[in-house]
Amino acid sequence: MTASRNSAVGEQASAESAKAAKAPKTTTAATPATSARSAKSAAKSDKVPKSGNAAKSAKAAKAVKPAKPSRPESQVALVRRARRINRELADVYPYAHPELDFENSFQLLVATVLSAQTTDLRVNQTTPALFAAYPTPEDMAAADPEALEQLIRPTGFFRAKAKSLLGLSAALRDRFDGEVPGRLEDLVTLPGVGRKTANVVLGNAFGVPGLTVDTHFGRLVRRWKWTAQEDPEKVEAEIAALFPKSEWTMLSHRIIFHGRRVCHARKPACGACPIAPLCPAYGEGETDPDKAKKLLKYEMGGRPGQRLRPPADYPGSPAAPLGAAG
Repeated sequence: MTASRNSAVGEQASAESAKAAKAPKTTTAATPATSARSAKSAAKSDKVPKSGNAAKSAKAAKAVKPAKPSRPESQVALVRRARRINRELADVYPYAHPELDFENSFQLLVATVLSAQTTDLRVNQTTPALFAAYPTPEDMAAADPEALEQLIRPTGFFRAKAKSLLGLSAALRDRFDGEVPGRLEDLVTLPGVGRKTANVVLGNAFGVPGLTVDTHFGRLVRRWKWTAQEDPEKVEAEIAALFPKSEWTMLSHRIIFHGRRVCHARKPACGACPIAPLCPAYGEGETDPDKAKKLLKYEMGGRPGQRLRPPADYPGSPAAPLGAAG
């Protein structure tokens, strides 16, 4: 009896267990939708939250793209750009000329030697008395060194310059019959005469094209990225390759004019520059038009030029003699 009762109880428990197993669970079941949301939430919970600044930085980093390196300028493009600047300068300075007063090749040679480390204006103020005392190479070669030094003293470095003038005058007298030679290879053999001085004389006294690579010329052609060279002879060679030979002398005058009047070494007058749209260095100087206009020199700034006896087509006024008031 007891055994039967126990058996019945066991069977009932087994039946209840089976029924419970078949019945739906009352706990929350994970449906496909809830599983996806749970996975997404779990993934989010694993990430480290960003601060506001960090989020902005990430956004900015994504937005800014590294700048593409500019393509190197081809030789053809460089030639075109350089020649366009030359044409613009020709329109601005149709009166460009050598800014040394001279009447013959000897005077131009002497004045150019004296122009080292000083202004053409100071040379022009000094040479009238010098040429009155020594009008020919023979006269200057026979000059008393101390008397010559005193006459050229205002140009600076007067002892070294007097030595050069005495030497070149003697060479002209002894080797060239008192005449200035018209060939570069002869001119550069004279004391104190280099390629720059020789090209000035050849271009302006003999009509032989040449490039005058002085400090203004070198500074501007590098600013315009016509060359990266520093050595004057290398600069001369690279610029000569950009222009026809017939342009060399006038190109030199235009560049030197622009360097003295507008494109200064320390503070270029960018805001008053007539070729600003063509200049790759625009912005190195003063860009405000009113402030830039005050930086202009000589006739561009409404003041006298460097020559006491300028050409007839010069639009400015002549410079004053040495010692003149004002």
